[in-house]
Amino acid sequence: MRTLITDISLLHQVEYATDAPRTRVAGADMATVPMLENAWLLTENGLIHSFGTMADMPDMHADETIDATGRMVLPAWCDSHTHTVYAAPRDGEFVDRIKGISYEEIARRGGGILNSARKLNTMSEDELYEQSLERLHKVMAQGTGAIEIKSGYGLCLEGELKMLRVIRRLRESVPIPVKASFLAAHAYPQEYKQNKEAYVDLIINTMLPAVAAEGLADYMDVFCEEGFFGVPETERLLEAGWKYGLKPKIHANQLHYSGGVQTGVKHNALSVDHLECVGDAEIAALMGSSTMPVLLPGAAFFLGIQYQPARRIIDAGLPVCLASDHNPGSCPSGNVPLLLTIACTQLKMTPEEAVNAVTINGAAAMELEREMGSIRPGKRANLILTNKMHSLAYIPYDHGNNPVYRHII
Repeated sequence: MRTLITDISLLHQVEYATDAPRTRVAGADMATVPMLENAWLLTENGLIHSFGTMADMPDMHADETIDATGRMVLPAWCDSHTHTVYAAPRDGEFVDRIKGISYEEIARRGGGILNSARKLNTMSEDELYEQSLERLHKVMAQGTGAIEIKSGYGLCLEGELKMLRVIRRLRESVPIPVKASFLAAHAYPQEYKQNKEAYVDLIINTMLPAVAAEGLADYMDVFCEEGFFGVPETERLLEAGWKYGLKPKIHANQLHYSGGVQTGVKHNALSVDHLECVGDAEIAALMGSSTMPVLLPGAAFFLGIQYQPARRIIDAGLPVCLASDHNPGSCPSGNVPLLLTIACTQLKMTPEEAVNAVTINGAAAMELEREMGSIRPGKRANLILTNKMHSLAYIPYDHGNNPVYRHII
């Protein structure tokens, strides 16, 4: 099957086959998104075949031709941090926060993650799958072409396995890459509040072997934060994950300077995610490492807490990735175009920086940079064909609206 898209107003994130492959974009380079004006693009059997300008377009056969006059084409969004598999919304807690109750206080009262765990553990796997598939289709309609989904609302062996099996079913049901992270270390279950070491032991000695035996996860994740899992517990868990071939992806520094960034770098984490609290020590730790800083400003927006210092991180020469953090408590939206608006208006990222952060850098945060994140011959043809618009900046500018005219997968 060959699909030809012609008369593309702007073709963004292009890489020629002769170019050295970009695996991530960092620092000042994030301000540039390579593009062609008045372009064509040919896909073949689900992969990008070739592209160029209309003035130089050769004669070619195509099974389908799409006229993109006035429209842009971009690589699909790569959303590297979500909790899209969950049992029920938490709109009651949303009202509690409006009334002044903090996220941490809600958690101490048995709400938050524990609330989601109670609901998930009473739901059947089939019902959980159907609800999650509907959410996944919704974000795909908004341009998401690769996604990572975490467990962490089971907090017991069967609940965690249920979530990860649902993620596997989703991977088998949709035509986009779906990565799975094992996040039993998301919170301490109520019955382990007075014996936290026993829960860490349960994860390491019972859950991890079961997850590995079924091949259910790509990554090991831990919520390294005050009131959740401290640095010593996080290190034990990450080391245990490595023994089963699960690379670390860590929740770090959302609410406090928790040491999570330094711990992630020390253990060669693929990414450290959240990063509302970042200072000189965190930036120094990230410098020279391969760990990707992943910012989740949708959660900061929804919780009303401080935003991540994106400018400081980029100006230090580091890469930045953006992800939605789609979850029922702190960010019940997987809308990446809205995420771009928040990044531009609140984190003061330019539209080009924001697009780099959810394409090539988002792919890198899921180890998909060789197949996703840019327009390069041989990569997956997961593409966004936009509504009629004249600039990349129009996507975050037109906030709240879906820029996707057609998502080609």
